[in-house]
Amino acid sequence: MAKEKILVVDDERNIVELLKFNLEKEGYEVVTAYDGFEAVKMAKEERPDLIILDLMLPGQGGLEVCRILRKEMKVPIIMATAKGEEIDKILGLELGADDYVTKPFSPRELIARVKAILRRTSVRMEDQDELAYKELIINLARHEVRVKGDVIDLKPKEFELLKLLATNAGKVFTRDFLLEQLWGYDYLGDTRTVDVHVRRIRQKIEEDAAMPKYLKTVHGIGYKFQHDDRE
Repeated sequence: MAKEKILVVDDERNIVELLKFNLEKEGYEVVTAYDGFEAVKMAKEERPDLIILDLMLPGQGGLEVCRILRKEMKVPIIMATAKGEEIDKILGLELGADDYVTKPFSPRELIARVKAILRRTSVRMEDQDELAYKELIINLARHEVRVKGDVIDLKPKEFELLKLLATNAGKVFTRDFLLEQLWGYDYLGDTRTVDVHVRRIRQKIEEDAAMPKYLKTVHGIGYKFQHDDRE
């Protein structure tokens, strides 16, 4: 599977490097930011699976970053603070943080919290029956896709491909990965099979297949599902 991506935000570069080293050792992909404005920008561009967010940041503080991101995405957030005041922890959780750690903390403790939150997030996604957008509805339980209320006839492999991309919205998957995941390691075809299926799905769910709103090509890599109009 594609690596889960974590955004680490802290203005202390030694802390960022320490966490980056330990998280990458656990198999995660890590992106970094060093102030509040950069954190918001990176979160929107990278679409991480989890954010480790320091409370005291230059530019925009961690609480403000948390508030902004909570309006636009459901990514889990762990707040990190050197302060001991209970009010900061309460404010962080009220603004939508999923957990908090107080500095100094051990990398082992933080990684344990990261794993626990990502497990819960994964279970919630697996249990989710329906993904709803303004014009597109994907019912995972019934294997049904609707566009503007009309049921769309997707072949089984087309639905499985759409489901894999949509339930991992924002994450980029290579053609090789998609081929192996959906057709198996012993499949004799090549990655053009993936391109053909993506093209067919676009023709069925996109208003303009030449300018897709949902199934995006990431040139030189593969595909991702865009979810800017999630309801």
